[in-house]
Amino acid sequence: MSEKAKNTTKETEITFEAAFARLETILEKMNSSSVSLDESLKLYEEADALINVCSKRLNDAERKIEILIKNRNGELSLGPDQKPLTQDFSLSSSQGAK
Repeated sequence: MSEKAKNTTKETEITFEAAFARLETILEKMNSSSVSLDESLKLYEEADALINVCSKRLNDAERKIEILIKNRNGELSLGPDQKPLTQDFSLSSSQGAK
């Protein structure tokens, strides 16, 4: 992976919206047919990393929403402020809790 792709796709530094916008830009560039083969490969690498970031962010958001909607009894869990409780999701914690 190119350094630019690594820098662009660091999860802690890029939002879903920014990653998606960059993917659109890459697609436009690659469809323009004015891009060299080497540049196309670099763009493809960057796009692949961005797709992974977007996919992970969407999966994490889906799990947070599921947790918001239901607790173990199938009821919405509320905090002391009567707002729905959320729980951060990480892949490592989900693998052990099946």
